[in-house]
Amino acid sequence: MKKAVWLTGAALCALAAPAAAQTSPSQTATPQSAAQAPIPTGPAQSAPEVDAAQQGVLIFEPAFFADSRPDTALDMIARLPGFGLDTGDSGTRGLAGTAGNVLIDGARPSTKSDSLDQILRRISAAGVARIELIRGGAPGIDMQGRSVIANVILVRTVVTERVIEANAYFYPDGYVGPVVAARWSRREGDNQIEASINAFTDRTDGTGDGFRRRYDPAGNLIQDADLVLWDRIRTVRATGAVQRRVAGGLLKVNGLLGWFGNENSQDLLIRSGAGSDSFNDEEADEVTGELGVNWTRDLSPRMGLELTGLQRYGTEEYTGVSVGGGDSSTFTADATAGETIARATLRYRPNDQYAVETGGEIAFNFLDSANAYEENGVVIPLPSAAVRVEELRGEVFGQATWRPNPEFTLEAGVRVEVSEISQSGDSNESKSFVFPKPRIQMTWTPWAGQQFRFRAEREVGQLDFGDFVASADIDIGQVEGGNPDLEPQKSTVLEAIYERRFWGEGVLDFTWQYAEFEDVVDVIPLVGGFDGVGNIGDGTARFFQTRLTLPTDKLGVPNGRLQVRGSWSSTAVTDPVTGEERRFQGNQAFGCGIAFNQDLKGGRWSYGFDHGCNVDKGADYRVREIRYFYAEPGVSAFGQWKPRSDLTVRLDLGNATNRKIGYNREIYSGPRDTAPLAFREVRRTQMSPWLFLQIRKTF
Repeated sequence: MKKAVWLTGAALCALAAPAAAQTSPSQTATPQSAAQAPIPTGPAQSAPEVDAAQQGVLIFEPAFFADSRPDTALDMIARLPGFGLDTGDSGTRGLAGTAGNVLIDGARPSTKSDSLDQILRRISAAGVARIELIRGGAPGIDMQGRSVIANVILVRTVVTERVIEANAYFYPDGYVGPVVAARWSRREGDNQIEASINAFTDRTDGTGDGFRRRYDPAGNLIQDADLVLWDRIRTVRATGAVQRRVAGGLLKVNGLLGWFGNENSQDLLIRSGAGSDSFNDEEADEVTGELGVNWTRDLSPRMGLELTGLQRYGTEEYTGVSVGGGDSSTFTADATAGETIARATLRYRPNDQYAVETGGEIAFNFLDSANAYEENGVVIPLPSAAVRVEELRGEVFGQATWRPNPEFTLEAGVRVEVSEISQSGDSNESKSFVFPKPRIQMTWTPWAGQQFRFRAEREVGQLDFGDFVASADIDIGQVEGGNPDLEPQKSTVLEAIYERRFWGEGVLDFTWQYAEFEDVVDVIPLVGGFDGVGNIGDGTARFFQTRLTLPTDKLGVPNGRLQVRGSWSSTAVTDPVTGEERRFQGNQAFGCGIAFNQDLKGGRWSYGFDHGCNVDKGADYRVREIRYFYAEPGVSAFGQWKPRSDLTVRLDLGNATNRKIGYNREIYSGPRDTAPLAFREVRRTQMSPWLFLQIRKTF
């Protein structure tokens, strides 16, 4: 709490300093709701332009993307050097902190169920006027604590488009997973209307063959079993949106309705050693719906108002059955969830150097879940099996952006969250929380092509409603209880980034982060011998990453791009069972990857590959076991042909190396601190390579 107090004080000082230093504006400022779109300083060219008034903003005109002939805004975003798309976190309640790192006409989409990549996929490249890459902050842009934001600016002319996609996944055993999609859209200035529908049926890495082997503590094989996995996923989703001028402002209404189904099974066939064959079957169905409304209006040449409303509702039914050795177990779950959000934001821009934003948000969320578990027809009581969780959440926020000169930007903000979470059913409890969440971010561009970014922020996690309710992992016969006694995880984060741009598309950056955590969310023992989610104390995390985007023209390979990344992470927390220091759940100590793509004949032909180069996937710690995840490096490749501007044919090869995935388990006869190791388990499965054929036609 002390860290939050001093960081809040620093943010408030930073908020006040620009206001005290500012002078009277010499000209009328652009309305804040227009997001102060920067103006290019020269003609379109292959390298990005630097806005003269805002050195932190790079402008990418359509000419920059011409060599790749992009079909959609998503294709253009993928080509931004030094930028990686983050679609945000739709699972986070409320709107604050859930947005991805792409804006459209300076605003975030007023939806959570419709992912950002799907929204960008529905915007044609012909409808994009330019893309602004905002590094470190710019007046009028809420960076949401991110160091880089991409802003897609749409054309104002009339654009009507009809798109049909007929795609399919092909597998070596003859299975075909069809994917069909259709979209219609029309934009004319501020007026927009669009509709889309897509459906597919496919399988995942949950289909494949493998083995499960168990060894005694001395390393002797005590059981060898074959695994046969099968799964199918199916979905149908429809979206629609309309935007019009209403009551002097701009109103956008969007809606979504979708269904998702999943079936999977696992056959475990004993080949040697003690034990019996077992068969597991799982089936789940989800229905989701969403309605979003966003209205913006300029109240004056210097002030704008934005109102957002969102309603989400969903249901899920799950049944998991396991049979083996004459025994059977069944776990069922029925859940209904909903979210209602209202948000208001007021933006003020007194001059070209200073911008202020303030507002508030209120949200109501609920989860009504009824779960049951039985063995051989006998009901086994679970902690918090039937629970209704409700949350009333409110947040007020204020932030200011100060750019005294083109080389320096300071952004400071404070959000204060107030929430009450109540539970009823198997457990009745209510908790209230108040959390200040300050943030300070500075950007310094001392020389052309070089930039330093610094951030200090107090972050507060959200409690997962699912942790309040019992759950099960049928594949390994593990049941976890719900825990109503939870606290949100808090952290104080320090971040520094150095970025160097060169050769037009070349980017080299280094990122360093340090974080101190409080009330780390992990797994703890519960009453009745079950595991469950709980808080285990304080922890620390260190992170370093370097990325390189290298244009290969000067290396003799025209229109090629080589991308390399590497990351190192170190985390520490006290294990609640053994009392010893260990890594966070699932923390990956090292990660890396390499990718290359090249455009030929002006983008008529393209090809590329992507290779992940490590197998470290971290570990999960339970009261009676440690599970080390395993995944061999993934390799994929693609080839693309565009015979005409309205037709694209693309072929992707996935899982080219037929990689193995799985985990190693160390299972103890009781709690890990007192009980001996019972056995070790090694599980490996393989999903076959696949081809994905995409045919996209516009009309």
